[in-house]
Amino acid sequence: MKTQPIKTVLFDLDGTLLDTAPDLAIALNTLLLEHQRQPLPLEQIRPLVSYGGVNLIKTGFQLTDNAPNLAKLRKRFLELYVAHLADQTNFFPGIKTLLKSLENQGIQWGVVTNKPAWLTEPLLKAFALTNRSICNISGDTLPQCKPHPAPLLHACKLANSNPEQCIYIGDAPRDIEAGQRAGMRTLAALYGYINPNEPPEQWKIQATGTIQKPLDLLSWLN
Repeated sequence: MKTQPIKTVLFDLDGTLLDTAPDLAIALNTLLLEHQRQPLPLEQIRPLVSYGGVNLIKTGFQLTDNAPNLAKLRKRFLELYVAHLADQTNFFPGIKTLLKSLENQGIQWGVVTNKPAWLTEPLLKAFALTNRSICNISGDTLPQCKPHPAPLLHACKLANSNPEQCIYIGDAPRDIEAGQRAGMRTLAALYGYINPNEPPEQWKIQATGTIQKPLDLLSWLN
């Protein structure tokens, strides 16, 4: 059966579309300093960003999942983060050119992230992306989130595309798994927040392909 051309490109947010690590690192380190703890270098924080704020807090404070103060620390972390959501966050190099090129070619693009909507929406608005994307699916848009395929299938519906006409780009194993389960092609963004405990050699082989930088997508599509 002939492969259908790509009609819609879907992006993960943190570590794929936007480099949000600097602002998340500032929030975490501010929280650590508030508790008389040593801040962590950005290089140590960056690979963990794709796994969310709770994972960052657990790493910074060396906590387990059932730590009694985890919920309180998470609440304060989110207060610090939302107050400076887009101070140092920026596009990954080449993303602005990539989005414009997709739009010029008549290819739709959208966002599917596990980040909650109350953080996703102001972040996309800060970068004037809200009205350009065909869909913005957050982690709480549906009862399920990645690696469940439901958010990606919902994005397909909003984009009026079949899964076979979509490709999902992400920087974590759950992104590739979600895309596969949704029946779409997937690309591993190797420029993103790659967790050293989950090296891409272990999971990128599950993806349709890989890209070393955002603009590699254009060559892949052609």
